[in-house]
Amino acid sequence: MRVLMIHNQLWAHYKSKLFSEIFQNISATSPKSEFLVVHIALYEASRSVMQDDEAVKYEYPYKVLFQTSLDKVKFGERVKALFKAFDEFKPTVLNVTGWFDYAQVMLMIYARMKGVKIVLSSESSSMDHSRSPLKEKIKSLIVNQADAFFCFGKSSADYLLTLGVNQHQIAVTNAAVIDEDVIRKNFDLARHQTFEINPSTRQRSFVYVGRLAEEKNLELLIKAFISVKEKSNSSFDWTLLFVGDGPAKEKLKELSGAELKNETIEFAGGHPWYKVPAWLAKSDILILPSKSEPWGLVVNEAMVCGMPVIVSEKCGCAEDLVRNGINGFLFNPESQSELETAIEFFLKNPEKIDSMGKESLKLIHPFSSKTVAKAMVSCYKNLR
Repeated sequence: MRVLMIHNQLWAHYKSKLFSEIFQNISATSPKSEFLVVHIALYEASRSVMQDDEAVKYEYPYKVLFQTSLDKVKFGERVKALFKAFDEFKPTVLNVTGWFDYAQVMLMIYARMKGVKIVLSSESSSMDHSRSPLKEKIKSLIVNQADAFFCFGKSSADYLLTLGVNQHQIAVTNAAVIDEDVIRKNFDLARHQTFEINPSTRQRSFVYVGRLAEEKNLELLIKAFISVKEKSNSSFDWTLLFVGDGPAKEKLKELSGAELKNETIEFAGGHPWYKVPAWLAKSDILILPSKSEPWGLVVNEAMVCGMPVIVSEKCGCAEDLVRNGINGFLFNPESQSELETAIEFFLKNPEKIDSMGKESLKLIHPFSSKTVAKAMVSCYKNLR
């Protein structure tokens, strides 16, 4: 078995974690097989700040076709380089992760002509963007070139079904993975230090992690939090923490008003992914209020740390990871009152935080990178 995976960019730490687990599983269970990840470029221009700083290393065989930004690689260059990499490696299984890239679509067609089995990894769901009948028809023709599918979650699997994919072809429905080992280790270390320094007077806190941008619906979050605070009859000892940076930062600070001055609302700035657990350790409940979100891996991060979550129903992870009243709450991102109700629940029932956090741990368990990698390798073998 010779598995060739095509991926857009090298600097994608959670994908690297998955690639590493796949490689380890193949090495252990099928030592005569070979696995190679071909990254088209180093990074996407919009994510250049996410480049590797050598803090966490992953081991798997790979090659980078272009030592530059993905956005600078022309279509013809991609096609030529991908076909060359394919012919040199001579795979028996091709795993494409960017089927929206017509260079990779052409490679899929070429692979099928060569008799190579094709696996398509999909993160898309019906909620991602507005869709036209013509575009959906084209997508249906593309995806049905594949023999099997790996999906981020149920929402992406359901979307493939609408494009004509057969249920039995979907081999993995929980491919939205993170590096749970690093996240949990860093969280536990920071949580221990937090409680050790100030075990009895630590304030309760809601936390948002991500880009500070309009589509994240953070104005609604601030308004809901302030409204709940103003309606609270008891002493209010909760804070709202923002971890991240982005174009809406100054506007959000202005909206926070006096709450920013008295530190009821705090902006911690942007931090590398492996340092985010230290901020989660200072918090109790994650809130992701996005108007639209393909998945929302920060929800995985919080749940791996045993935290309850409040998540917009427009996030791709909502159906898979959130159970109302069990490990948190879903809400309509257009409804401030629904978000307020979820926030108020934890103000009135702080004793539920630990038990609901334990439910998060149960729900996130199937998304373990080792579990997912094992299922993927099993699929590769079954396609031979």
